[in-house]
Formats: sequence, C-alpha cells, structure tokens
Amino acid sequence: MKTYNLFISHSWAYSDAYNGLVTLLNKRPYFDYKNYSVPKENPIHTTGTDRELYEAIQNKVVFCDIVIILAGVYSSYSKWINKEIEIAEHFGKPIIAVEPWGSEKTSKIVKEHADRIVKWNTESIVSAIRDLA
Repeated sequence: MKTYNLFISHSWAYSDAYNGLVTLLNKRPYFDYKNYSVPKENPIHTTGTDRELYEAIQNKVVFCDIVIILAGVYSSYSKWINKEIEIAEHFGKPIIAVEPWGSEKTSKIVKEHADRIVKWNTESIVSAIRDLA
C-alpha cells in the first residue's frame, strides 16, 4: 500500500477543522499517509520569524505528493494561505481544496488555485489524493 506524503495547510486559530480532517484520514481503512504539516508544538510558530516559518513550510512541501488546503472563508484572510499556495505551485505540487463541513461561504482564492475541490467527505478527499498523487 502506498504511503501518501501530505502537507495539510491550517491556521492554528481554526485548528478544529485541521484536527477534524486529520481524524477523517486516520480513520480511513486502507489509506496510509504521512503528515508533513508544521506541528503546533513547533516553536517556530511563536518565536520564529516569518522567513523562518516560510522556509520551514518550503522544507516540508518539497517532500509532499499533495498540498491540502481547507477552503474555509478564513483562508481568504490568512497571509499564509497565499504563501502556501505559492510554495505548492513553485514545487509543482497539486492542491486539493477541502470545503469545510456545512460551509456556505468558502475561500475563492483557495478554490482558484486548486487542482481539485472536494466536499468534507472522507471518500472524496482520499479519491482526490489518489488521483493527483
């Protein structure tokens, strides 16, 4: 079984969506992945510079098959979403936009750059990962 290397974009201010997505992926049988996201415990979030965080993200994305971005409306206002999109595109990594569960408004920016837009559904997310990796 293939192990997929994923960078899951997130905002720690909205960590419920990130944690929910990780939970969905963890519960999916016959799907193996490695999460390359910069962990919340990494001090670079609070004590590092923007440049150090940018480089940390680059150093993670380069090894990934896919970049997953949660397309909640908050993504449109995050300075890091544009940078993560830029990094993904620089390295030629496909982007999957995941529309949060029950969302009526989503991020136009994320969806414009996505190679695939999926709903908050385990099978749709896993299928998109397998298709694009």
